[in-house]
Amino acid sequence: MMKKLTVLALILAAAITSCQPPDKPAGNGFQVMAYFYPRGDDFDPDTLQLDRLTHIIFSFTEVIENEMKFKDEARGVLLRKLTEQKAMYPELKVMIACGGWGGSGGFSEMARSKETRRKFVQSVVRFIEEYNLDGLDIDWEYPGLPGIGNPYIPEDRENFTALMRELRKAMDRMGREQTLSFAAAGWQKFFDHIDLEQVMKCADYMNMMTYDLAGGGDRFTAHHTNLGKVTLDNLAGTPAAEIMRERSDTTRPRSAQEIIEFCISRGVRPSQIVIGAAFYGKGWKGVHPENNGLYQPAGETWTGNGRYYALRDSYEDKNGYTRYWDEAAKAPYLYNPADSIFITYEDTVSVRLKTEYAIRNQLGGIMFWELGGDVSDGGLLAAIHSAIGKK
Repeated sequence: MMKKLTVLALILAAAITSCQPPDKPAGNGFQVMAYFYPRGDDFDPDTLQLDRLTHIIFSFTEVIENEMKFKDEARGVLLRKLTEQKAMYPELKVMIACGGWGGSGGFSEMARSKETRRKFVQSVVRFIEEYNLDGLDIDWEYPGLPGIGNPYIPEDRENFTALMRELRKAMDRMGREQTLSFAAAGWQKFFDHIDLEQVMKCADYMNMMTYDLAGGGDRFTAHHTNLGKVTLDNLAGTPAAEIMRERSDTTRPRSAQEIIEFCISRGVRPSQIVIGAAFYGKGWKGVHPENNGLYQPAGETWTGNGRYYALRDSYEDKNGYTRYWDEAAKAPYLYNPADSIFITYEDTVSVRLKTEYAIRNQLGGIMFWELGGDVSDGGLLAAIHSAIGKK
């Protein structure tokens, strides 16, 4: 009898601690997911191109006193304004994102105990019900790593798994379908700190942040959101290649293709991977003109308006800037020799190629940061829909 009870206890424990894959296979259709971060205290829903989205992810809540809350409660008014649009777009899923680069400071401490995780999960359920939402995106940047200077511990790896598992179970009990996703960094070190196999049993989608692949801390200019793989052979003769060899750096240049292939090799179903696009650019000042500024020593960070609409209206083949195309990286860039400014960004060509890559490789879809960076006519979202055959 005791032996039977022990076996039963083990079975029950496994049921509690394991997470079943979503009932509906992820990738039921091609997802187009937009992160949306309203700037200011109002927005016009008619400008959001909601008819071209499957999901819109309102950003951000934070972990505050071990609960999911808005840091600024006024944002709740904006979220309600967005969810009202579901009456006009019944197929649209409205989700909430928790965390972000500047808002992930509460995750590690919250996730360290079952009691604090329970408090957080309960607050998530209440939040989703209060705002009539369709899911949650966990944007913890990053488990086991400091991010912008957040608390972190090695046990974040296991605690992140436990958090995703407990969220999945609670959201599945809500009585209507809920999407659970998480934002993943576009570089391999991130995956040293999560149990990818177990987490993907709980998540519908992994939103790959295949942007910010280069930035202000780098010693050389490079693409920040490129699809195509770039090798040392492609960099031959450039200062970037010399810097990488000096540092024995084999992690760069990065690419969307490389990290996606890495995740698939680790057993992630392609239909659970959502490729990321950037509706913004970033750049450097004081860049030498060789190779039109690409793979040259990086100067100061450029602080101009990098949102796509500004780049298209004021920089793309305008005001001394010339657009160039890197065939290996499948990415555009801008260079102004008079001002010595180099800008890496996404345009309609590169985002179309990302979409086609995702379709060809049967990925779950494409997502982007952030919807407010687009133009209303003939922009990046329009290019995505052209690639998937929608108008």
